[in-house]
Amino acid sequence: MTREDGGSGRADRRGRPGRQGRPAGRSKPVRDEPRNTAYDLLRAVDERDAYANLLMPTLLRERGLTGRDAALATELAYGTLRGLGTYDEIIAVCSDRPPEDIDPPLLDAIRLGVHQLLKTRVPPHAAVSATVDLVRLRVGAGASKFANAILRKVATRDYERWLPIVAPDPEEDLVGHLSVAHSHPRWITSALRDAVGGDPEETAALLAADNERPGVTLIALPGRSTVGELVDAGAVPARYSPYAAYLPEGDPASVPAVAEGRAAVQDEASQLVALALTRVPLDGDDRLWLDMCAGPGGKAGLLDALALQEDRHLLASDQRFHRARLVWRATRKAGVIAADGTAPAWREGVFDRVLVDAPCTGLGALRRRPEARWRRDPDSVPELGALQRRLLGSALTSARPGGVVAYVTCSPHLAETRAVVDDVVRRRGDAEVLDARAYLDEVDSLGAGPYAQFWPHRHGTDAMFLALLRKAS
Repeated sequence: MTREDGGSGRADRRGRPGRQGRPAGRSKPVRDEPRNTAYDLLRAVDERDAYANLLMPTLLRERGLTGRDAALATELAYGTLRGLGTYDEIIAVCSDRPPEDIDPPLLDAIRLGVHQLLKTRVPPHAAVSATVDLVRLRVGAGASKFANAILRKVATRDYERWLPIVAPDPEEDLVGHLSVAHSHPRWITSALRDAVGGDPEETAALLAADNERPGVTLIALPGRSTVGELVDAGAVPARYSPYAAYLPEGDPASVPAVAEGRAAVQDEASQLVALALTRVPLDGDDRLWLDMCAGPGGKAGLLDALALQEDRHLLASDQRFHRARLVWRATRKAGVIAADGTAPAWREGVFDRVLVDAPCTGLGALRRRPEARWRRDPDSVPELGALQRRLLGSALTSARPGGVVAYVTCSPHLAETRAVVDDVVRRRGDAEVLDARAYLDEVDSLGAGPYAQFWPHRHGTDAMFLALLRKAS
């Protein structure tokens, strides 16, 4: 939670709480830039499908928000996006119309107020007053009365007391209860429950972890930086990856190695799945590596650095030109092309190691992309599954006999992970599934095998899935 009182705490002559920067008795609304910034992010996500993690840094920079103000704007926007499902259920109880019938600009402002009331340390009077001011400035005076009435009703209970009112009884509808209690669409809750084996307590722990603000993990690119250098800049050595460090606070760009491109921000699981591919022993040559879906370049950057140290060569490809350009910026010596992995622009059977980081629903990164849970649709899973099968088949075709393929998704959904690998291996008959856990000795609780599954609630990482396959000789 963010500590932000939103007001001076002083009372006016009538005994009402005063507002910071707003003299007692003055009726003109005050523009609060952190809250306006959070509101603008919510509107951009709703109106033009903006990506919060990409837009927020731009908004903060344009408006000169730093330090506590930047932290407040980020917490309000991201927290509201994460809690949106639960907040709408509460708004529905406190309103004379369902959320879908409330004008979207007004609804986003109310959601922002509900988040402050139920999930931050902002005093209730300040949360209501600041939100009413926001509505008056951005929506209209009449709408502010409607918002005020709803927020005052919301403020009569805390979050825990609202849940029994808005969430289904867990004895009668466990998935429905978890969905409302942890603000996830029902289909995602069901998929994640299946992915952890149906255990209700672990499902709840996973959903709760999705709503936690993730820490910043850095990677010291081998041969260009070291973990020691990152530690000297204020980071802490990471738990698993030999190249990772956690940045407890501050802007990653302020770390010299990051600013100079010798280190980068990268989730620890993303580092480890790429490392696992390089650790599998090979008979014969080990000279040519391929990253088939390389954009935006995080894993390619690590593979490129390792390849340089070991006199290997990496070819990195992405279908979209702008993503391939990001890969080019993230690598030093790799060959980078824009090409469709399902219709390869390279010869078959020549690569010793192949990474296919397949497009997926992204359910493993909901901590970082708070709006993704509301943007994805279950109907996309079969379509993505078909693409994932084509890409994995192409990766196996691209590998030489005896070569190794890593199939990776940032999703634990069984239809995007085990089902894809099992189906492709069964249909092709030319690949052996290796025990991926054997190449990740530093990590425990990766599942029953032969696949490796990272989890935010177990490992503090994204829910990254890894399968390692050896092509038949």
